[in-house]
Amino acid sequence: MRAPDLMHSDWRCDADGAVLPLHIAHHIGPEIVESAKARLVAAAQRAGDKRPTPMWCPWPLPSGWMMTGVGWVGDERSGIRATAVACSGPGVVEHGPADCLIIAEEPGIGLGTRFAGIPGTDPGPFLDGDIATTTAHARVRAAGWPLPLWMAKSPEDRCTYVGEAAGMWIYVVTWPAAAGYLLEEELDLHDLSDDVPAHLIYGAPSPYLHGQA
Repeated sequence: MRAPDLMHSDWRCDADGAVLPLHIAHHIGPEIVESAKARLVAAAQRAGDKRPTPMWCPWPLPSGWMMTGVGWVGDERSGIRATAVACSGPGVVEHGPADCLIIAEEPGIGLGTRFAGIPGTDPGPFLDGDIATTTAHARVRAAGWPLPLWMAKSPEDRCTYVGEAAGMWIYVVTWPAAAGYLLEEELDLHDLSDDVPAHLIYGAPSPYLHGQA
């Protein structure tokens, strides 16, 4: 990834040309999350948007789980176009650790499909059923509103659910695949761009958000 310079105003990838930058915080803690929130709010104000791009986090966290990472796509020029929040905790079915990424993005960004392990930027062709005619495979509540999710055909090492809210895709990706049973608990998702809960628990940085996926 090449940063903008005197000759180019865009971030550039040698393979794909002009792209939006992905920023992943190296560490995680309350000051990091507050900084990410401030970036989202400032980007929305510059663009004249009523609300910033949401940054969804399960709250309350499932028993034994911790927030383990945050990232975003975009810069001051493009605005923030996608966010990612990582959480880690004990596996719901299998013994051992489990990880979850919750991604919100504008259509065409491709952050969600990247972590879901499917090609392109549109999850539609990979959904296990038609959103318009197929009963949702899982449900969460996002800012108090019910949000149906459909399973996507992703690699066997992970489980991916996808939904849509307010014109944005929402992805929930878990490792291992059995950790997808986490959604049986009907998670409540809280938008950290509104406020950061004082009692949010933080853990070691997620390996999946930091390059293992």
